[in-house]
Amino acid sequence: MKNTVFLLFLGLLALMGCFRPIAKFEAYKAPVVPDYSNEDAWAALPWKHNATDTVPAGSGATDNQKNAAVDVFFIYPTLDLRITHWNASIYDKMLNNLIERTTIRQQAGVFNGSCRIFAPRYRQAVFGSFIDKKGNGTKALKLAYSDVRASFLYYMQHYNNGRPVIIAGHSQGCLHAYNLVKEFFDTTALKQKLVAAYLIGFRVKKDSLKKLKPCDSAKETGCYVTWNTVSEYGLNGGRAKFFSGVCVNPLSWKQDSAYVDAAYNMGSTDYQFDIRKNETGAACRDGVLLVKVKDPAVYSAFRGSYHIYDYSLFYMNIRANVADRVAEYLKLHGGSIRK
Repeated sequence: MKNTVFLLFLGLLALMGCFRPIAKFEAYKAPVVPDYSNEDAWAALPWKHNATDTVPAGSGATDNQKNAAVDVFFIYPTLDLRITHWNASIYDKMLNNLIERTTIRQQAGVFNGSCRIFAPRYRQAVFGSFIDKKGNGTKALKLAYSDVRASFLYYMQHYNNGRPVIIAGHSQGCLHAYNLVKEFFDTTALKQKLVAAYLIGFRVKKDSLKKLKPCDSAKETGCYVTWNTVSEYGLNGGRAKFFSGVCVNPLSWKQDSAYVDAAYNMGSTDYQFDIRKNETGAACRDGVLLVKVKDPAVYSAFRGSYHIYDYSLFYMNIRANVADRVAEYLKLHGGSIRK
C-alpha cells in the first residue's frame, strides 16, 4: 500500500512537471479568506484532539502537550497537486484529510513531546506554482503567506501569552516559516522568545538572515536548522540550485561535512508511521544532506531527492533535539517564562 501511494505521488509530481494551472492567477476566484478566530481554520490546536496527538507505536515517545512550556507554530507543505486553481481552499475536506493523515501526524507531531502544537490551515499555493515562470506562482505563494502571517498574528495576540516559541515547516511551509522568521524574529525583540526554527525542506541561502544564524550544536538556541535530503549519488536533472544552501546535519546538529553513521540514527518513520532504527547515516556536502538508506523499497528517491522524507528519516533524532533545545532555553530563560 505504501509503495502504491508513493508511486501515485511520484506520478502526479511528474505530471505537474509538465502542467500547471492554464489560466492566469487573476482568472481564478481566490478561496474564502480564513477566519482564525474559528477553530476550524486550524489543523492543530493543543486543546483539541487531532493528528498531532499520536506517536509511533513502540517508540517510547509520549504526547506531552498539556504540560509543555513552549509552543511550536508549524506550517505544512504543499499537498495540492491539482491544476484547476492556484490556491487551495482551507475547507477542502479531501485535501484536509490528506494533510492530517500525513504531514500533521508525521511532521508536526514530532514536536508533541516538548511543545504545544499550533498549525494553521492556509490557502496553500498548488505545486505548479513552483514551476511557473510567468509570475502566477509568485502571486499564489504571496497569497498563501498572507494567510500564514495572519494566523501567526492571531496566535501571538490570542494564544501565545508570552510563551517561547519554535517556528517550523516543511517545503512550501518552510518557505513561509522562513518569511515569518525573517519578518518577526530576525531583527526584532521577539528574537528573545525564539527557541529555534526548523526550516526543513526548502533552500535557505547563507547569510540571508541578518541576525539569526544556523545552529551548530544540539543545544544551541535562538538559531535555525535546515537541510534538504538527497541520495548519496546526487540529484538528477540539474535541480541542485533549488536545494543547495545551508545544511545542518540532523544526526550531529553541526554544519560540518563529517559523515555521521546510521548507528546514530535513533529512528525513522515509514509511511505506516512505524519506527525503523538505524535506517541511514548522513553528511552535509555541497549544501545538501546526502544519505544512503538501508531499505530503498520503503524510502524511494525521486530523481535523487528524498524530499518527502526530510522529517521522517530523522524523526526520533528531531524529537530528541527539540527536547534538548527546549530544556536549554528554559534553563537559560526559565525565570522569565510565562506558562
